[in-house]
Amino acid sequence: MFEIAKENGIKDRDELRRLPLSEQKNLQKIAAEKLAMLNDDVVIIDTHAFINSPEGYYPGLPEHVLKILKPSNFVSVSAKPEEIYNRRMQDDTRNRDQISIDNIKKELDVQSGMISACAVLSGSPVKYVLNREGMIDEVADKIIRAIGL
Repeated sequence: MFEIAKENGIKDRDELRRLPLSEQKNLQKIAAEKLAMLNDDVVIIDTHAFINSPEGYYPGLPEHVLKILKPSNFVSVSAKPEEIYNRRMQDDTRNRDQISIDNIKKELDVQSGMISACAVLSGSPVKYVLNREGMIDEVADKIIRAIGL
């Protein structure tokens, strides 16, 4: 989505979530159509389960996108709320909103619900992977096993 949005003047990823929902939906559709045309044996799409927009939590993979992509698996990669908070506070590469650990816990609940809904709508399994600090190789192995590679 960001690559397509850059062609339309968007300068960073954080601007995406501030676009009107109609523009976000259009970008999702265009990105999904481009991804669906790939002929690779395995395509991994790294996306957020939701976008925290001014209107509320908007699904990162709404039904119209799922119908285009036809995913075979979902892997939800997450971390403990305290780790997420610390990572966000130390990340000076992004223009993040201020958030509390309690809000992060709520976002993790929303994420779980969104991924579960995607699994139900697509009929695809979902694997939850804990992304512990400093354990990237372990996380990568779990993801590879979850998608059957």
